[in-house]
Amino acid sequence: MSPLEPENSYFNEAGFMVFTETYHRKRGYCCKNGCKHCPYGFKKQDG
Repeated sequence: MSPLEPENSYFNEAGFMVFTETYHRKRGYCCKNGCKHCPYGFKKQDG
């Protein structure tokens, strides 16, 4: 994958990098980490 472009991520209020739906779609698969913008519908289970 090429270097991050502005449409692939942003920094939230706490300073953490957040990947966008565009980034996840370009990657092409779900990492099953419960990402905020997951286009694959994965929701992380608690406990």
